[in-house]
Amino acid sequence: MSNQQQKPVIGISCGDINGIGIELIIKTFSDSRILDMCTPVIFASNKSINFYKKTVTDVNLNFQNLKDIARPYPRQVNIFNCWEEEVNITPGQFNDTGGRYAVKSLQSAAEAVKAGHIQALVTGPIHKKNVQSKEFTFSGHTPFLKQLFGVDEVLMLMCAENMRVGLLTEHVPVKDIAALVTRQHILKKIVILKESLQKDFGIDKPRIAVLGLNPHAGDEGLIGKEEEEQIKPAIKEAKQNNILAFGPYSADAFFARGSHEKFDAVLAMYHDQGLIPFKSLAKGEGINFTAGLPVVRTSPDHGTAFDIAGKNKADESSFRQSVFSAVDVFLQRIEYANNRSNPMKRMSGAVLTNAEDEKIEEPGG
Repeated sequence: MSNQQQKPVIGISCGDINGIGIELIIKTFSDSRILDMCTPVIFASNKSINFYKKTVTDVNLNFQNLKDIARPYPRQVNIFNCWEEEVNITPGQFNDTGGRYAVKSLQSAAEAVKAGHIQALVTGPIHKKNVQSKEFTFSGHTPFLKQLFGVDEVLMLMCAENMRVGLLTEHVPVKDIAALVTRQHILKKIVILKESLQKDFGIDKPRIAVLGLNPHAGDEGLIGKEEEEQIKPAIKEAKQNNILAFGPYSADAFFARGSHEKFDAVLAMYHDQGLIPFKSLAKGEGINFTAGLPVVRTSPDHGTAFDIAGKNKADESSFRQSVFSAVDVFLQRIEYANNRSNPMKRMSGAVLTNAEDEKIEEPGG
């Protein structure tokens, strides 16, 4: 592939138009050096971009109007107008308008990536409450994309320089979590995580740590039965399928001792169990990646930040890293596919058993 062929077209949904999403877009793509690695297509409207350009006075964003989504302008920031009507933008306000146009942007961008017009998707932050309607009943980006692409299961994976944390359950009430901690559910997530680490991150034999649900990982059934009845059997089955999965580990001691840095990824049982240590301990700029989709999707690891919207205070670091990560994963998938397009035939008698191939011990074991 030539450099031009490898440079992906990245679709950007703007998020809640009253939040910080468009400000992040302006700050990120005002640096023209990013055009050396991708061609961005922003799904919003010229008027909404120009509105926030007035508030971000210390940078300058130049862009082209894109009429044909299949023919973006190379080395240009492209704006694809998802709506033409006048919209009342009220920075910092939580209202139906912000949610409605966030959904317009997301749906337009997602359909473009599904049709193959763009190669990866970076989503701006939305608010899960004001996007709700008869047409959009999803609790966030992840379940929406899961249904759109018709996949059985996906995995919310938080990524930073020193850690990757996947979630068994995402945005569900705490009282409902235990019912979702099942052997089958855990095993599905482990398989997705292992395949993503190989295909999307180039890790040939990934090591995966699995956390327990209960304090002290259940203390062998004394504090809850989920570890003994569901989590351990799932880990055992994963190992039988040649997946290097270990645990379950007590979540508090695991992160406190820095054990997360000894693994390629960690599977947490629920949102706060994974996100609190991630946001506390992650080095560099963290991002959210959806593993298990046929397309690449990333997003920043924060929300709409209504409290600072329209004040030129938003930090674009995580959003910019989301763009970089989308490009990296896109190129890694190409390399993964190329490496396996014409595999050498395996020599008879050359297959080693798992134990002969590599002996893996759990930390402290």
